[in-house]
Amino acid sequence: MLEDANLDENYSGEATPERDEAKAWGTTFDIGGVPYAASLFWQPLQNREDPFTEIIEASENVLEGADLFCLKPGKSPQFGLCVSYQGYKKKMPAAAVTVATALSDRSSFLAVFKVNNGWWYVCARNDIILSDGDMLFLNEEDAKEQFMSMLAVPDWGRKIAPAEWGIDETEEMSLEGMLDKGATAYLQKIRALRGPKLFAVVAAVGVAAIWLVSTLINSVFLAPPKKPIIAPVPVKTIEKAPPPPEPKPWESIPDPQAILDKCFQATQDVVSIVVPGWKIEGITCTPTGLVTSWKREVGRLSWMDHALDNSGVTFSSRSISARGDSVVVSVPITGVENLNSPPEKNGVDLVNMINDLFQALQMSINTSTETWTSPQKNVYHSVKFNFTSNHDPMQWKDLLMNFSGLKINTIKYDINSHNWYYEGAIYVL
Repeated sequence: MLEDANLDENYSGEATPERDEAKAWGTTFDIGGVPYAASLFWQPLQNREDPFTEIIEASENVLEGADLFCLKPGKSPQFGLCVSYQGYKKKMPAAAVTVATALSDRSSFLAVFKVNNGWWYVCARNDIILSDGDMLFLNEEDAKEQFMSMLAVPDWGRKIAPAEWGIDETEEMSLEGMLDKGATAYLQKIRALRGPKLFAVVAAVGVAAIWLVSTLINSVFLAPPKKPIIAPVPVKTIEKAPPPPEPKPWESIPDPQAILDKCFQATQDVVSIVVPGWKIEGITCTPTGLVTSWKREVGRLSWMDHALDNSGVTFSSRSISARGDSVVVSVPITGVENLNSPPEKNGVDLVNMINDLFQALQMSINTSTETWTSPQKNVYHSVKFNFTSNHDPMQWKDLLMNFSGLKINTIKYDINSHNWYYEGAIYVL
């Protein structure tokens, strides 16, 4: 199977040095006049006794720069991370926690809700919100594509989608109704003082207050009176510092070469897990992780557990269907550095160049223009692309790396046809 999939060909085995938006996405939406936080990066919470140490560690090593978090309670506790400069604020409720608790009668659900500024995608397996299972897409096509890709995974307890999409076996539900009955978890500052640190600060403030009161008593009531000295007080002019310049989106693009390398390696790892009586299904990889599933044909669940436990692969989540006949796993993609990769061409020239290149290769490619408006009202343009090939990422790496401003959003592998699907975008002038 590996030889047919071209998984070993031209692969060096070297690890090459995190997440920009996989598609155009937002951070908050309003329901009933209340702003809710979306597009958080979710991770399982291992240490319930001391969650803050684990959260601080993740903000330094997994999602660098994260300064806000919230906790999801339940049988499988999690924490979500986000960065305040992207529009999040302290005490803002996290929508994913509220919906997950409102749908707690079903351990797995897949949903898209139409909100005021986009389409909010959220999904959970076995009470775990997937690491990329909370995204506010600005484009309907992106939200629908993400929903359909996960719809291929079997045994969702509930499938929710807008009625106008006309997708079989889905239902439309009121997001406002769910937000009213679900639990509320608010964003908190990661670096806020807690526990012993907070006690030490309170104690220090108390000591300082006692000293200040003592000093005032000595100086006011016990010291001899002094003649007052009246001096003119100069008026100070406080100049308001201008806001810092807004970072451009291409100044922190996850290294596309590293994503190609790591998605290929992760795909190679999961395809090598062979379990008698179980068949691996589609594989989807993004800059944050890989998701795949196995379907039972004649095997036993214990065989699958044994194979995963002894595979040597690190999984960020693992879920089993209620009937025990399908297993879904997530493999984290870590160690991807951000690059400054500014655009070099305008949109027309870039599209012409891409079309000419793929005509020379006798292949077809789909392109479209994409526009994103930042919180400071700056407008950025990019060219989205997607194509299918029977060549693995290692064979496309050198060609794709010729484009400055490149983002790799999604890589999929079809285990039956041995075809690879690539989707990304290139920023333009």
